[in-house]
Amino acid sequence: MTVDNSRRSRSRKPGRRSRSTASVFAPRYRITTLAILTLMTIIAFEALAVATALPTAARSLHGLASYGWAFTGFLVASVVGMVASGMHADSRGARSPLLIGLVLFISGLLVGGVAESMRVLIAARVVQGLAVGLLITAMYVVMGEVYDDAIRPKMFAALATSWIVPGLVGPVVAGWITEHLSWRWVFGGLAPFVAIAGLMLLPALRQLRTHTASGAMRDRRRIGFAVLTALGIAGVADLGESQSVLSVLLGILGLAAMVFGLRRLLPAGTAGFVVGVPAAIAFRGVLSGVFSGMEIIVPLTLTVQHHYSPTLAGMPLMLTAISWATASQIQGRLRDPNRAVLVALGLTLIAAGGFGMAVVAVRAVPGWTAFLCWPVAGFGAGFALTSASVVLLEHTTDADRGSDSAAFQLSDSAMSALFTGFSGALVASAAHGRISYGAGFATVYLTMAIVAVLTILRAPRLRPKSVPDGVGPLGAPSVVSS
Repeated sequence: MTVDNSRRSRSRKPGRRSRSTASVFAPRYRITTLAILTLMTIIAFEALAVATALPTAARSLHGLASYGWAFTGFLVASVVGMVASGMHADSRGARSPLLIGLVLFISGLLVGGVAESMRVLIAARVVQGLAVGLLITAMYVVMGEVYDDAIRPKMFAALATSWIVPGLVGPVVAGWITEHLSWRWVFGGLAPFVAIAGLMLLPALRQLRTHTASGAMRDRRRIGFAVLTALGIAGVADLGESQSVLSVLLGILGLAAMVFGLRRLLPAGTAGFVVGVPAAIAFRGVLSGVFSGMEIIVPLTLTVQHHYSPTLAGMPLMLTAISWATASQIQGRLRDPNRAVLVALGLTLIAAGGFGMAVVAVRAVPGWTAFLCWPVAGFGAGFALTSASVVLLEHTTDADRGSDSAAFQLSDSAMSALFTGFSGALVASAAHGRISYGAGFATVYLTMAIVAVLTILRAPRLRPKSVPDGVGPLGAPSVVSS
């Protein structure tokens, strides 16, 4: 990746170490890095730990009938938080979204820990979702403003590693706490750590700039479109839960609402993978959707088709967390890598993992083959998703960094809901005896793998900012027009 010459000339001093070889833990970055990594680790642990504790919590509160809304409410609120955070970051900076997000996150955890009814617990989850939406978008803005261009790939690699420990121990620790103490400690016990991370982040807030956004970014109607999109995502996600006439109708209406809202929230040209920010956002959506659509049925494939225990069936996901972080670390250490090539390689590996899992699903090979296939997909995701993030921050501007970061996360959430809804619908069909489980699982893996392969053709649109239009990422004329 090329670094802007004017920025390079301002930031380097004679005899000082080159930024391209600097660490995310260099003195000027250390506090910010530790704060962001701590906060992201807590968010990751919360996502995994709460998912482990919620079944017990729902039974304790006699609210199993509303169980799904504990997740749907979180997702819907996070979408609204993303858009609100991006709007405010563009108009007044990222300080307020970060501070408000921290307060809401702590409040949501504490309220969840003392909830005496399922309604209160769902309300707490909604508050947590709003907080995470505010925080994730604001953290992208912080990384765009605080870190030098050459350091960002390393920071994204570090972010990937922050999911390893929660992925490996989060469910186990949460299960032990739930069983031996109380599920309430899974919520309330995280609140002090969020507060500590917030205090660590305060020095970084003083480095953030305040700028004025364009009138379009201040348009309050964006919040309305965010709510519409969120409700649409909820309708699509619910389609996988049941296949009644009402749920199918709501799913179709949800899809229409989601598309309508996204067309007004995502940058023009996103659907066409236009070079620059639109292409980065489009790739984020496809990558997250394809990967999530397959990942949710990997343990189910092993338990249903190969009769593995729940613990053993979850092992491929743990191995994938490691392979994902390893690939992210590798790309962070490459010197000026070609991001288009890394994304194409990542899509290839994800597709290979999908094709391999399809063979596992129809029991043409032993179940342990999944322990090899799915980590390959994780390795590809580590290359591709991280590279898409780097491309976004390279192409965005100070005035639009907040809205572009929010659009990036929106694309992720919307496409993940769409693809997982597709997977859930096929699983539900198998559960109702309309198709066999093997056929349903294999269809999911093959469909996602084919989408990944087709998307490889769009990879040239992730060319660096310094490459003029009409020139491909390797310096040759581009075969794909913008």
